[in-house]
Amino acid sequence: MEVKGGVMADRPMLVGIVGGSGSGKTSVAVELVDRLQRKGLSPLLLDMDAYYAPLEVVKGRFDGRPINWDHPHAFDLELMAAHLGALHRGESIRKPKYDFTLSDRTGWEEPLPPSRVVILEGLLLFALPELRDQLDMKVFVDTDADIRILRRIRRDTHERGRSLESVMDQYEASVRPMHLEFVEPSKRWADLIVPTGVENLTAMEVITHHICSRVISQEAVPHV
Repeated sequence: MEVKGGVMADRPMLVGIVGGSGSGKTSVAVELVDRLQRKGLSPLLLDMDAYYAPLEVVKGRFDGRPINWDHPHAFDLELMAAHLGALHRGESIRKPKYDFTLSDRTGWEEPLPPSRVVILEGLLLFALPELRDQLDMKVFVDTDADIRILRRIRRDTHERGRSLESVMDQYEASVRPMHLEFVEPSKRWADLIVPTGVENLTAMEVITHHICSRVISQEAVPHV
């Protein structure tokens, strides 16, 4: 794909991957990146978790109430929507750095160069029209609730230093209610639903083939 003045000549393909917390959407995204790399593409991977708003902003939005980290108010949606728009135009972006042990933004990554394919994964990509409407392909990872909670417990206790009790309390207070209010209903916007996640090899093959076919067909169109 030709790049002119730091901007791609062809619009990149944006692929959104959504699923409940612990569904395996990150594993699907990472596996998809690996598969596409083996096909000669160099996809850019973005996670919605990096776009949590700065802690002081989030505190102000919840006005003294306990912060609900699974609610749209916890995210910097304006920044993420702006970044998606920039990626669609083939422009570089600077992704935020986020520290989960501090629950706060700590800076900015180095500029990420344009790519023919951008893979995005996160809870609310389909639930929010300002994000959903910019996606070219939407994949929903559908995993049973008992598997999701076990994975979340393992992740948050091992990787984020949290206690088992705090993980369970958060799941009951906000994770499950927000899943039922925002994540599960957004399944209707998906182009493809993937049961069980990355273990579904047929689904991974279908997604990889579709992306490659679209990118190749786009590049085959002569520029006027």
